[in-house]
Amino acid sequence: MKSNDVILQAVTKIVVFIILTLAVYLFFSGHNNPGGGFIGGLVLAAAVVLLILAFDVNTMQRALPFDFKVVGALGGFIVIATGFGSLLFDVPFLTQTMGEFDVPFFGEMEFSTVTIFEVGVALAVVGVVVTIILSISKDV
Repeated sequence: MKSNDVILQAVTKIVVFIILTLAVYLFFSGHNNPGGGFIGGLVLAAAVVLLILAFDVNTMQRALPFDFKVVGALGGFIVIATGFGSLLFDVPFLTQTMGEFDVPFFGEMEFSTVTIFEVGVALAVVGVVVTIILSISKDV
């Protein structure tokens, strides 16, 4: 018997947008304030899990045609690559570099190589958490 989850699905679409906005904020505030790739990735994974709960697993796998194992592995590769990237410039492993750039309409912005590292951490966390949830949901 199929249940009618119209209200749950409508509210989920709004709440997921709010959660994704929070995930982006937490991700970008991470190198100056508490936050970063790990917590941003967890919040992003929570949004995906909420979508899986509101809709069914098959619908979400059609909507998000990612193999989350590959997403996690890509994140791990990015983390390792940023570490070895610093060795190419003859500095210690995982040394970060910072620079300021003039971006049209935004003005001067600061960029750090730790942001690339945090992207890898976020992808690894999302990949692992969603893979675990999907494997649990297939067992039920």
